[in-house]
Amino acid sequence: MIKYSLRFLATVTAALVASGEPSRPNIVLIMADDMGYETLTSYGSADYETPRLDALAASGIRFTQAHSQPLCTPTRVQIMTGQYNVRNYTHFGQLPTSQRTFANDLREVGYTTAIAGKWQLGKDRKLIDHFGFDEYCLWWLERKSWRYGNVGELIQNDEILPGEKGEYGPDVLNNFVLDFMERHVDEPFLVYYPMLLPHSPFVPTPNSAGSPAADDADPAYFKDMVEYTDELVGRVEDKLDDLGIRENTLLIFIGDNGTNNDITSHMIDGRSIKGAKGTMTDGGTHVPMIMNWPETVPAGLVSEGLVDFSDFMPTMHRLAGYEPSADRPMDGFDLVPVITGERPTLREWSYCWYRRGKDEARVSIVDQEVDAFARTVRFKRYHDGRFFDTVRDVLEERPLDAETLDAPTRQVWAQLGEVLADFEVVGAARADGQAQGPVR
Repeated sequence: MIKYSLRFLATVTAALVASGEPSRPNIVLIMADDMGYETLTSYGSADYETPRLDALAASGIRFTQAHSQPLCTPTRVQIMTGQYNVRNYTHFGQLPTSQRTFANDLREVGYTTAIAGKWQLGKDRKLIDHFGFDEYCLWWLERKSWRYGNVGELIQNDEILPGEKGEYGPDVLNNFVLDFMERHVDEPFLVYYPMLLPHSPFVPTPNSAGSPAADDADPAYFKDMVEYTDELVGRVEDKLDDLGIRENTLLIFIGDNGTNNDITSHMIDGRSIKGAKGTMTDGGTHVPMIMNWPETVPAGLVSEGLVDFSDFMPTMHRLAGYEPSADRPMDGFDLVPVITGERPTLREWSYCWYRRGKDEARVSIVDQEVDAFARTVRFKRYHDGRFFDTVRDVLEERPLDAETLDAPTRQVWAQLGEVLADFEVVGAARADGQAQGPVR
């Protein structure tokens, strides 16, 4: 079965990188809000200018098959815990207090930790420290307020910021990140920066004509918002350079899910791609992913292997020197061999369990609000047997007939069925209140 072959592969990978272990870097993880892969020039976009992100891709590694969850809270739960949603997702806007995050783990081994941006994981300020963050500046902590324009109710280190005239929410958060890095320049740090941009409403940025007011929303401003996202990422990189710590900092950029459904982007090759946030197609999950670490990540690498958001936690563990307990479920893979150029890929498959509703989640696939798939880079099989070639049928309009598949494709279909069956067992065990260990 696949789970045994991947366990073996993980063992081989650990042996490959046992020598020449990279030194513990600072880690800055930046996650844009509703920004699919088609929004970066380095991914073939013809609509947006993203020079800073493109330069990071050119001097680091760009992943062409990075996949998130289809929506914001599910992605946040997965990336922070390193587990598929079938194990620990409860409902929209919530991270169960029973969970450990990458911030908990890195703080335990000496990292100073901060989070800045969109929280959306519970309304109690005490949760921030509980989940491992020493400092914070957050929106959507106690309530969902206006994220752009005159800032009000951003909460920074237990104080509500007053919101003076002329402030722009994304700038306030970015300045917090820059200040945090400057104050902690002499110690290893983790910055998790889930940005506000370029989520709707689509309003002017400080570089646009007009002011970021709620009554000025227009999808035409999405271009300005993407490009301001690029500028803010550039400010972080510039600060790392100014502080003299750029070479010992792993800088990561990703999107949290696909682009808003109101946005259609155009590609250099002539394709038009409509945003499909909230759906299980690639339009909902295919996101940009760039990792840049001078002198450790070779310039110009492109990984065409499958990556999902459970992979960030084991990668951070490896770089920080944290050893999780053997009985702690981990669904991801350490990406160090990929980003250092030692291996082109690690995954044979990825899994997605998605609760579409916002109420308390059930974990059984019988619930019609829950859907699941297992996939390779090319093929995707859903829990109900639907099977798609996502290269030839990216919108998933023409399901393949399992009875007519050629032998190699039939084998993939069967293997993905095993993955789905394994995780259905995980969901059933969770529904019964039983602990369930790792599945690979």
